[in-house]
Amino acid sequence: MHILGGTSDFFGLDMGVSAVRVVQLKGTGPTKTLDRYGQTPITGTVALSDSKADRQRIAQVIHELTTRVGISTKNVAANLPSSRVFTTVIDIDRLPPEELAKTISYQAESYIPTPLSQSKIDWAIIGNSPKDPGKIELLLSSVPNDFIERRLEILESIGLNVVAFEPDNMALVRAITSPDTAAPWLILDIGNAATDLVVVVGGMPHLARSIPMGQQAFVRAAIQGLGVDPSQAEQFVFKFGLSRDKLEGQVYDAIIGTIDGLVAEIEKSIKFFGERYRGAKLEGIVVTGGASTLPELPLYLANKFNLNVEIGNAWRNVNVPTERQNEVLAVSNHFAVAVGLAERET
Repeated sequence: MHILGGTSDFFGLDMGVSAVRVVQLKGTGPTKTLDRYGQTPITGTVALSDSKADRQRIAQVIHELTTRVGISTKNVAANLPSSRVFTTVIDIDRLPPEELAKTISYQAESYIPTPLSQSKIDWAIIGNSPKDPGKIELLLSSVPNDFIERRLEILESIGLNVVAFEPDNMALVRAITSPDTAAPWLILDIGNAATDLVVVVGGMPHLARSIPMGQQAFVRAAIQGLGVDPSQAEQFVFKFGLSRDKLEGQVYDAIIGTIDGLVAEIEKSIKFFGERYRGAKLEGIVVTGGASTLPELPLYLANKFNLNVEIGNAWRNVNVPTERQNEVLAVSNHFAVAVGLAERET
């Protein structure tokens, strides 16, 4: 989304809710080699705050992280959290490129939630409309200008040059899937505060949603159901997850209602996809993000949807030196967005 310039010398920056992550790749062509990566945890609500002091704190964290990791460029491709980006698929008349741009500008107002004058919009052609042969379908995204400006201010304040901003879900697709996979896959990135859901076909998102439920919701359910403090609840959730035979199934009982709330939202999205693309069947589900390591969650999803469920590998399209493979795989579920940003062709 919103490319500000073109350069091949840049790093990927994921400014997440619970951590800041950076990835720098080297080389050219479809498979680049890992150069440097790293992360710094963020506590509290600093990442979600709009206060000037908190923005300065985030800038300081990014500066310290890039220095510690040894990032060698000031050019950065940065993320836009999916929860702040509105994304939809629309059908539009098949038109020459110059007319298409004008038509989208006219019509976007009726699709996006914020006034056009206060928004940055971007789109990508998906292909022929499944509903109307005379139309094409577009992926349309919008984000409020003031949010982009605040992000830009944070990064420029520490001397970085933003070459691109991109929504989390687009970066996710690039890292987790292969463009030559023709069958539809559903990607679930279960993060700290939200879950990104993307149905991808041939490297292109056909459905993108941000569900406001993630790891924090599971931990809150455990606090309530087990009567323990937050740090104990987190330990229990990540140690026992959905295992019914551990702790007499108490953790399972505490969190299953919340997990099923997420499952219901996933179900709605699968149904919507099936109705729009008649006859299209999902090949499977790829799970990534912090909560993807919950014991027995992938198995639970596989049984619920009767689909093959895989754990995503953020580094699948990156050449990682043999001696670093175990080290990077251990943190793979946290790095998909940062890796996807670093893999951009700007």
